[in-house]
Amino acid sequence: MQQIIDRRLAGRNKSIGNRERFLRRHKEQIREAVKRAVEGRGIRDIAQGEDIHIPRRDISEPVFGHGEGGRREMVHPGNKDFVRGDRIERPKGGGGGGGSGDASDSGEGEDDFVFHLSKEEFMQVFFDDLALPNLIRTTLAETPEFKTHRAGFSSDGTPNNLHVVRSMRGAIGRRIALGSESRRELHRLEDLLETLRAQPDSPARAREIELIEADIEALRVRIGRIPFLDPIDLRYRSRVRTPVPTAKAVMFCVMDVSGSMDEARKDLAKRFFILLYLFLTRHYEKIDIVFIRHHTQAQEVSEHDFFHATETGGTVVSSALVLMEEIIRARYPRGEWNIYGAQASDGDNWHDDSPRCRELLEHDILPLCRYFAYIQVVEQEQNLWHEYAALAEDESRVFAMRKATDVSQIYPVFRDLFRKEGVAK
Repeated sequence: MQQIIDRRLAGRNKSIGNRERFLRRHKEQIREAVKRAVEGRGIRDIAQGEDIHIPRRDISEPVFGHGEGGRREMVHPGNKDFVRGDRIERPKGGGGGGGSGDASDSGEGEDDFVFHLSKEEFMQVFFDDLALPNLIRTTLAETPEFKTHRAGFSSDGTPNNLHVVRSMRGAIGRRIALGSESRRELHRLEDLLETLRAQPDSPARAREIELIEADIEALRVRIGRIPFLDPIDLRYRSRVRTPVPTAKAVMFCVMDVSGSMDEARKDLAKRFFILLYLFLTRHYEKIDIVFIRHHTQAQEVSEHDFFHATETGGTVVSSALVLMEEIIRARYPRGEWNIYGAQASDGDNWHDDSPRCRELLEHDILPLCRYFAYIQVVEQEQNLWHEYAALAEDESRVFAMRKATDVSQIYPVFRDLFRKEGVAK
């Protein structure tokens, strides 16, 4: 059995094409490995890479070998048994030596193929079947993408970009410029030759005609040596990459920090926010995050205070929604930002405040948002859930609500909220 080994040096990122083909070929196995990794780690650690194990039997590669029969010449390394000219018998029963079969009989198998999935590749597989609902990229800011535009002509390029008319125009101009002096001299000598031929015959006249004819022939040869098309005449369509602005988004994280929200419930909310942020990073280059916590009063805080500060007291959810609307209108105009809202609560709220929350969402906040998701971290349905349920009945609204009472439910709930359009639940 023959194996071909490519020992050509590969520069930086030269093998990216092979890696992408490998990931496509073993997509299902990698997806299963990613799912197992997600089950064994917290969502806080989801933005890391992962070591993927694939059984070696599943990554067999084609090899080249010689068929039976025929004649072939081979060069073997030096040995003590044979000399030049000896005939070596062909191995009986085919060429290959022992392999994994003996190892399996002895209870030893081949090791799995292990490779490291980068953070970007891990997230690509993790979010492979998800998409943002109503994803519309509006206005323009910073630019991670590029678009190709025509930018005149250049003297080098690929044959498919060759501009024939422009090249021929340059060739004609070059031939005119290089041959104009010779043609002018040629016309002068031809006129002089005609004049001499009209004069009476004489030895001097014949000698002069002979010299002029020789000069004319030399000029014609010189003009004929001017190439019809020269490499310097070639002109190619030039294309340049210009930055294409992409959209920017803002993510509002609204969370109840009242006394009824214990640490376990807050932890569920934190995991959902982190997962949503990671998801948005796949669609937007620039993302702002606004953290709003509330009990009886709402306050915009830093990320550290949002996740770690504790409060006691009752709950007035409408205070957070009012603050969210004020911040949107003051800093994030809808025509310039894609606005996403995520609210987490245990559903506990002052009874008279829940109808006001529904009105604020329906008339003030949802018209400004691309999407708004509400997650309740308890199973019991209270007045806030019932008010929000009336909004969720209208499928045309960019609003969704789900329950998640355990860490293991966060990812399924997230997938349900942000399922690709057209994918059955």
